[in-house]
Amino acid sequence: MDHPEHVVILLVEDNEGDIVIAEYAMRQAKLVNRMMIARDGDEALDVLFKRNGFEDAATPDLILLDLNLPKTDGFEVLETIKSDKILLRIPVVVLTSSSADIDRIKSYDLHANCFVSKPVRSSDFVHVIQEIEAFWFSIVKLAPKSDRH
Repeated sequence: MDHPEHVVILLVEDNEGDIVIAEYAMRQAKLVNRMMIARDGDEALDVLFKRNGFEDAATPDLILLDLNLPKTDGFEVLETIKSDKILLRIPVVVLTSSSADIDRIKSYDLHANCFVSKPVRSSDFVHVIQEIEAFWFSIVKLAPKSDRH
């Protein structure tokens, strides 16, 4: 699979262990050139709207969003992203420990592009990231060239 030259992923995650596992899994999958991390919903929105010290932040090509976040929760972040005429084009993968149907339904109602439950075993995380990689590349291949970053 050919990889784009510059892939920027915004990981919105407050659990340090999950951050470390995600970084490792992405290196193994050779998915990302650059990963930004936001540790709560407010920081994610600051990165996306380039404010409060994040004025020079890159616009991500993909957002991996946990739902259970401090401050602004993942659902509010998702709703804000998908309500913005520019940000709504960024694919959002809800990557959460929740497997509850209500969270899945609410995520899709808010226009998440994908809902993935985090595996319990960290060794399964690489496989999940590879599935996300395949999903992301399918989105890129379908997007008209003018819509790509």
